[in-house]
Amino acid sequence: MSMQVKNNIYWVGKIDWELRKFHGDEYSTHKGSSYNSYLIKEQKVALIDTVWGPFAREYVKNLQQEIDLSQIDYVIACHSENDHSGALPELMRHIPEVPIYCTKNGAKILKGLYHQDWNFQVVKTGDKLSLGDKELIFVEAPMLHWPDSMFTYLTGEEVLFSNDAFGQHLASEFMFNDRVDQAELMQECLKYYANILTPFSPMVIRKIKEVLGFNLPLDMICTSHGIIWRDNPAQIVEKYLAWADNYQENQITILYDTMWNSTRLMAEEIAAGIRAADDQVTVKLYNLAKTDKNDAITEVFRSKAILVGSSTINNGILVAIAALLEEMKGLKFKNKKAGAFGSYGWSGEAVKQLSTRLADAGFEVVDEGVRVLWAPDADGARACREYGKTFAASV
Repeated sequence: MSMQVKNNIYWVGKIDWELRKFHGDEYSTHKGSSYNSYLIKEQKVALIDTVWGPFAREYVKNLQQEIDLSQIDYVIACHSENDHSGALPELMRHIPEVPIYCTKNGAKILKGLYHQDWNFQVVKTGDKLSLGDKELIFVEAPMLHWPDSMFTYLTGEEVLFSNDAFGQHLASEFMFNDRVDQAELMQECLKYYANILTPFSPMVIRKIKEVLGFNLPLDMICTSHGIIWRDNPAQIVEKYLAWADNYQENQITILYDTMWNSTRLMAEEIAAGIRAADDQVTVKLYNLAKTDKNDAITEVFRSKAILVGSSTINNGILVAIAALLEEMKGLKFKNKKAGAFGSYGWSGEAVKQLSTRLADAGFEVVDEGVRVLWAPDADGARACREYGKTFAASV
């Protein structure tokens, strides 16, 4: 299957309708995804990226229906991660001498993954490759989100092949942004940014400003996952600039796990206290034992503050909470406040441990939190509501 993107540019990728987990088991893809590969047929023919390894033979077979592989002059590897390069070994088995254009780190990673000494041509920012009347311009984009990442721009068509930037995990037969549900599209873009690109936000801002400084006209952004931006592509660039700038909405998210519902009851009373103190703030509650962690992280990204609760178990905290705190530590959230709460039976270390881990993850912990012995009675419930009011006032 192929699809014309614009003039001599064709999508030759793979829609993965069944994908539900990505990066091993690290990222949830409730709505599938796509692996976007592009074929440019000018006087010279360039293939930009491939697809994930499990689809390699299908990919090459479909590509052969679109073009005689011997007519491909250049392969462009914008990113070496397996979901983009997985079909390279199968492709290069047919065209072993065709040069692969990539960054220095890209060549190093591809050699490390596939142990092949293909005809690597290392490029850097500003380098150009002629396709005849049009040129490809390469822009290194290290740590967006791997050290090898780069953008590729096609002159004449004013198309930016952005690889992992500006994409989302969304399978759709309608491959353009003006043909899909806008709320669904933006939600998946936000989730993608929150869970993958948050740690690199300072670099996102610098790289976007650098690319804008080239004054290249932009008619379309062709991503490596999900939907292609052809209607006002600048809108997703503007969103990235906003998301990268210590983003927050007027939202407080409460995350908890509970053994016998005591901590859940605390969470609900704290939420009631927050709403009583501020009826304009959005309050959301999630039991992490029952909530997809990537969806929860997306809500953390949205929030100006979070509250994290856990029962005390074996002098520690519950596993679902511990895992999320470790994940958030790696994401390096900025400009967000936090507090902790939890129930206990005899030792009660959880709240202090939660506060320490929240601080280690970069949150500003505003107080010592609140604890309740066993299940909250009327006094315990009142204490939680008052804590919610105090927390709301502090953020």
